[in-house]
Amino acid sequence: MKRVASILSLFLLLAAVVVADDRPWPGLPTENGAAELPAQAWAFQDGPRSIMAYVYYPGGTQKKVNKDTGLFLSLHNWGGTQANGTADPQFLADRYNVVAICVDYLQSGKDWAESGPYDFGYLQGLDALRALYWIYNGLQEAGTPFNEGRIYATGGSGGGNVTQMVNKLAPRTFAAIIDMCGMAKLSDDIAFGLEGGSRLNAGYSQDPENPTYLSPDAQAMRDLGNPIHLKQMKDYGQETQIFVVHGSSDTTCPVADKRDVVKNMHAAGLPVTALFLEDQHLDGTVFKSTGHSLGDRTLIVKHMADAQLLPDSPDAAVRKDKSDFERKDVVCYTTPNGCWEISFETGYPVGQLIVEN
Repeated sequence: MKRVASILSLFLLLAAVVVADDRPWPGLPTENGAAELPAQAWAFQDGPRSIMAYVYYPGGTQKKVNKDTGLFLSLHNWGGTQANGTADPQFLADRYNVVAICVDYLQSGKDWAESGPYDFGYLQGLDALRALYWIYNGLQEAGTPFNEGRIYATGGSGGGNVTQMVNKLAPRTFAAIIDMCGMAKLSDDIAFGLEGGSRLNAGYSQDPENPTYLSPDAQAMRDLGNPIHLKQMKDYGQETQIFVVHGSSDTTCPVADKRDVVKNMHAAGLPVTALFLEDQHLDGTVFKSTGHSLGDRTLIVKHMADAQLLPDSPDAAVRKDKSDFERKDVVCYTTPNGCWEISFETGYPVGQLIVEN
């Protein structure tokens, strides 16, 4: 019994640390700028945690926001900051009439390994959603009209993984997402740095007594192709147009894992369009490699989803129903020992694992 209790306590430790947080949120900048936002606590960091969010308005000013303006997360790569390895946020803001947002989410920067095992999309996704909520709620409070149905996300590599995770954590919020070479799941290979697979090593332990132990629940939640979770996303009414571009020779974020994700998304009835780059796709401008780098990640977004992102396009992707921010209810995903709950009761998301007795 003592060992079972120890394991369950570790499950909860790695799930989330949920504590009351009444720190004030900053106001929105009137021009392109940045702000520090309160973030959900993390088991491997003492005290309150904060993130940096970067705002890019159309034309560089909030005055250009209008009733057609959408919101667009552009998320950096593993070990990056701000707009590293993702689409140029100012390009997105100007071409698509959106407020583009970059986020220094949990473990941004090259020193990520000094703090704990790599989060792999969960708290990172909650961080990105908080930054999105900050803009969403701030514009509403200011009485600034914007198009709440035009919410998008993109990112490259680690940012592609977080892009898929924000769509999973908030399944009724995004109209379209573009995942560029993102990790597909926290496999044993990547979680524990096993030999012979991806060069990635998230730094987890297989020992239930180790504080960095990766529980089955945490691993399941970080699997973007989990058939149970994809069905639950569909049952929640997700209609996000999902775009995936991945190199056919990518061994960093193994392409076989991403093919499985796409196959399982199709099986669940989710609208996904995938391009697995082969040599014939390489044009030297947009697409330059069938490996992990892909090419110009700003132009890749344009190539993959221009018609869905342009506000005046007949194929524009616009969400019709209320976002998760507006619904203020709970999303829950079944895991081996309970349910992974994402609560929007305060507007922004708070996550935790609920362990069944």
